[in-house]
Amino acid sequence: MKHSRSEELYSEALKYIPGGVNSPVRSFNSVGISPIFAQKAHGSRITDVDGNEYIDYICSWGPLMLGHSPEELSKGITDMISKGISYGIATEIEVEMAKMIVEAYPAIDQVRMVNSGTEATMSALRVARGYTGRNKILKFEGCYHGHSDGLLVKSGSGTITFGVPTSPGVPADVVKNTLVCKYNDIDELRQIFKEQGEDIAAVIVETVSGNMGVVPGKKEFIEALREICDEYKTVLIFDEVITGFRLAYDSSIGYFGVKPDMVCFGKIIGAGMPVGAYGGRKEIMDVVSPVGPVYQAGTLSGNPLAMYLGKKNLEYLRDNQDLYTELDRKAEKLANGIKENLKKLNLNYTVNRAGSLVCLFFAEGPIENYDDAIKCDIEKYNAYFKEMLDMNILIGPSQYEAMFLSKAHSDEDIENTIKCNYEALKKVHNL
Repeated sequence: MKHSRSEELYSEALKYIPGGVNSPVRSFNSVGISPIFAQKAHGSRITDVDGNEYIDYICSWGPLMLGHSPEELSKGITDMISKGISYGIATEIEVEMAKMIVEAYPAIDQVRMVNSGTEATMSALRVARGYTGRNKILKFEGCYHGHSDGLLVKSGSGTITFGVPTSPGVPADVVKNTLVCKYNDIDELRQIFKEQGEDIAAVIVETVSGNMGVVPGKKEFIEALREICDEYKTVLIFDEVITGFRLAYDSSIGYFGVKPDMVCFGKIIGAGMPVGAYGGRKEIMDVVSPVGPVYQAGTLSGNPLAMYLGKKNLEYLRDNQDLYTELDRKAEKLANGIKENLKKLNLNYTVNRAGSLVCLFFAEGPIENYDDAIKCDIEKYNAYFKEMLDMNILIGPSQYEAMFLSKAHSDEDIENTIKCNYEALKKVHNL
């Protein structure tokens, strides 16, 4: 397979963009090859600048529930553009979008639009601190909540510890109030709250982690979070940037049966446009400017193009909720097909799934937290990625990413992917 034009573009990009890309995962550094450059996409397929067509399981990292360039969303977009793409003052569609999100998510009364998932989580934590008057927050190792300073944190040398920065440029003083706990570990969670619970403003959690591979939160763990946060009057924040409107139309509430105090959205609520949002109960959101003293603003927040596409996306999902059943069936078919291939090849690897999110871990399971996930054989995964790419299957260029399914993925796509998975695994392991 030729990638000459992609390689030319990458060489040029390296001159003007750090690392040649505008987000690190696009660099393909972790799999040891130069990135491919997209030219166009439709349905379940993406075509690169060299004319290679792939079955796409990246799907813009999750927002493309209906696939690429769906007719259901594209109709009317030209008219929307002709009216103006940004105003700097309020629009009717912002109100319509906010109402739609609040009606879909039974835990919140109000929502504020922002421009990215990072902005949503950063803002939600500031609001939680302003609401509670406390400074500390608790996150879980392996859960990614964007690149704001206070969240670029890993656990330190102790089991229960203050966080330490994971990136240069983040002062230790900034993360000193960020506590880190093991995901899905209720005992460690209780111990942290026993020692420091009165000072913890908020707990932020991915109900299904999508950034250490797909690692679902155990139901009893999510329930324990709710119980403990109630006991200590701590704000429970669900980071649903990936899971929001993907697990179910009512998101993690429908999937786990647990309501948070606040929620962060992204991806799907913009249907692929840059967007984010955070929401909460009215008494919490009342601390946000201009009503309250906690400042947060954004010139392009509620951008009419993003609101238009996002609203159409949510309307489709609301009115066609059988899509979730169909996506679940497809994802189960893919996951079971990969499991059967592993069995045939006598490979003791692990497949995790949550709704339409699937991940093949190159490690023995169960994979329930960050410590489990980092046991993966990264070299084998990298070789596997390249084999799949050569067979026109595009998956995440990292072991620690999900495969995202969409309405556009056909049973034929999935069957082809399962066959390619078998051949790639066989070749990588010289079987």
